[in-house]
Amino acid sequence: MHVYRFEAMSTPCELHIYASERTRADMAAQAVVHETKRLERRYNYYHPDSIVTALNTRSRDRLDTETAFLLRQAQHFYRRTNGAFDITLATLKTLQSSAKTLEEFAQQKERLLPYVGCEHFTIKKGKIRFDNPHTQIDLGGFVKEYAVDRAAGILRKHRIDSALINFGGDLFALGVKPDATPFVIGIKDPLHPTRIARHLPIVDQALTTSASYERPVRIGSEVVSHVLSRHEKSIPLQRSVTAIAPSCLESGVCSTALLADPDLQPFCSVYVLP
Repeated sequence: MHVYRFEAMSTPCELHIYASERTRADMAAQAVVHETKRLERRYNYYHPDSIVTALNTRSRDRLDTETAFLLRQAQHFYRRTNGAFDITLATLKTLQSSAKTLEEFAQQKERLLPYVGCEHFTIKKGKIRFDNPHTQIDLGGFVKEYAVDRAAGILRKHRIDSALINFGGDLFALGVKPDATPFVIGIKDPLHPTRIARHLPIVDQALTTSASYERPVRIGSEVVSHVLSRHEKSIPLQRSVTAIAPSCLESGVCSTALLADPDLQPFCSVYVLP
């Protein structure tokens, strides 16, 4: 097994590649890192030169093929999850740092909610059109999960048939381990995050966990989840949803949507803790 570690998209990334030839593993890993860094540069919400910033500032409306694909996928999953997965929740992002109290956050959120929703932008003839100046988008974790799927495709092209891709907890198991056993993933207990609550085997599948206790933010005297929801004032800090699907994009959407809306009907294998 050859292990490769790097940082991308504000998260630690790992590749565990099983290959008899170190050279082939090295070349495959190098290609994955190059592709992941490319996606990081293109879709960084915070970088002034990214495509996302250009769209949010309305300085660009022309879409390349890849960006149009991602935005259409986001619209598709927005409809599929009845709005629980929504890249336009970025419209509320600045409130988490500007609001002095949770009450002020809730008041400002109500003011901006009319501009939240993927129905506020359309894609036609290679261009994006917003119906107002306020709606913002953030492809964030969506691109990270897309990057995992891209990494799996790159490894296959390099004739790697056994590997585990882990981008900050967004995982894809390529094939089985050399001893023909599945990859087994430990899932943290949200009540005691240093403990493993259960183990899940995966083969040629993606697994993602969306957890409200990760990266909490402080609003006034309150500590709340960084995950935004249009329905709840704040998501409880001790909740996690793990999803397994054929692609990381699909599992990531499912786990994120169910974290925001526990009543949503899941469309892949789901494990909710506690």
